[in-house]
Amino acid sequence: MKKKYLPLLLGFAIGVGFVVGGKLNFSDTPEKLFSSNSSKDKINRLIDYIEYEYVDAVNTDSIVDVTVNDILDKLDPHSVYIPPSQKQRVEENMRGNFVGVGISFFMKNDSLAVISALEGGPSIKAGIKAGDRILYANNDTLFGKGYSSESIIKKLKGRPNTPVSLRVYRKGHASLLDFSIKRSEVPIKSVDAYYMLSEKLGYIKVDRFAESTYEEFREALEALVDQGATQLALDLRDNPGGYVGVAEQMVDEFLEDDKLILFTKNKRGKVEKAYATDDGIFESGHVYVMIDERSASASEIIAGALQDNDKGTIVGRRSFGKGLVQREMELGDGSAVRLTTARYFTPTGRSIQRPYENGNEDYFKEIYDRYHNGEMKNKDSIKVADSLKFVTPGGKVVYGGGGIIPDVFVPAKNSLEKEQLTYILNSALLNNFVFNYLDKDRRTFSDLTEEQFVNEIDIPESMYLDFQLEAQDRGLEIQFGYYKPKLKKLIKAIVAQQLFGTNAYEQVLNEGDEMIKKVKELSRLENDALAD
Repeated sequence: MKKKYLPLLLGFAIGVGFVVGGKLNFSDTPEKLFSSNSSKDKINRLIDYIEYEYVDAVNTDSIVDVTVNDILDKLDPHSVYIPPSQKQRVEENMRGNFVGVGISFFMKNDSLAVISALEGGPSIKAGIKAGDRILYANNDTLFGKGYSSESIIKKLKGRPNTPVSLRVYRKGHASLLDFSIKRSEVPIKSVDAYYMLSEKLGYIKVDRFAESTYEEFREALEALVDQGATQLALDLRDNPGGYVGVAEQMVDEFLEDDKLILFTKNKRGKVEKAYATDDGIFESGHVYVMIDERSASASEIIAGALQDNDKGTIVGRRSFGKGLVQREMELGDGSAVRLTTARYFTPTGRSIQRPYENGNEDYFKEIYDRYHNGEMKNKDSIKVADSLKFVTPGGKVVYGGGGIIPDVFVPAKNSLEKEQLTYILNSALLNNFVFNYLDKDRRTFSDLTEEQFVNEIDIPESMYLDFQLEAQDRGLEIQFGYYKPKLKKLIKAIVAQQLFGTNAYEQVLNEGDEMIKKVKELSRLENDALAD
């Protein structure tokens, strides 16, 4: 596999390991757990020999980390080790909040520049604004060379309700501004956007399944219903998954009482089933679930449950293919493992887990192989096995063994094009360029509402040319002439994000989106059929 794919694949590998049913807390001591087996004794004894007898000083903690990773690599692609250095960040991401002052920022000319004060955080309530430079926190200096983002985050984070005094430079003010803030929980949104695509068709974008996702989703769904939505486009593209219980709660909003959502089975044959209740607020509405090759685990639970119950329409491309459930186990030193403990099955009995017998590298590379075998362009190129054929109660034929195959296929764009645009979108270059552009004069778009900016404003040609020059100066190799319309859209999306938030960002990116165009077409056909 080409080396350029490895960072992307490794990141996605961690992401799709996030179907977590809970945590395992063993009451036995580590000595009891690991002393009763000769193979375990062998590992412990070897590490002791290395620590006490090896000729050079060795960090045995790093040896243990390597050993744990090697063991998990031999199990399946989704059993993962979380070292202490990453555990807090991973937990915050899956919990859906962190404790701090609530800003997004980057270091500009050795000072902390606020990109935005985060919705629901203490900074936005205190009056911190985009463009502010935070120079001091509790008299600790936050500017100057040698300050990393990580070191500054440590100064700004803390325990809930602890005070922090900020001194801020704001352009146009002769003296520094003082803010007294109490740290609090700041939400990390997992529902990126929700708005109406048409008079009856609502849209919700979910980027992962964290602890707070269901509450965010329910709030968004209620708001759309209040606006007249009788159809919903649920966007689960690029969603690597998360908590299985959250997926069950979301499916329950669409399925009638007592419909099977999924069942799980462990190695001892124990089966646990999850059923819908009568609490759903969208049971009579039509849902279009948008998926792609990076929609995994909990995303596939939703798509599979609705497809197998003949509810709604699955639109897009074959999903990732993850049918394993992980549970988290603490290892006692601040680290943890997420261990596969069961398989889940869709209501018809399908396991959508892809084979992984050829190793992790081959397993994750399979996503790129789909471009080469033609299935990203043509649904007929998807390989299915008759032995894994299932039939829904409504008579629809569905297949197991490798993801959810959509009811309505939408081909993918060129893979290289998507990679290059995704790289630009995720890089600091574009975000920093937009910040610097806005920072020159924040009155440029100040008279516009979010709706006006999204629907009426085009990015000036001069802004695009400035970005092209800066990108070329930074050594970015890309066909700017070919990508110009798409790059202008990306620039506008980042401007929208920094001015108005993720809802505006998604609306800009979704302009002209092929999968959303297909959903809107299906929605119109359904409305026409109902009218007849």
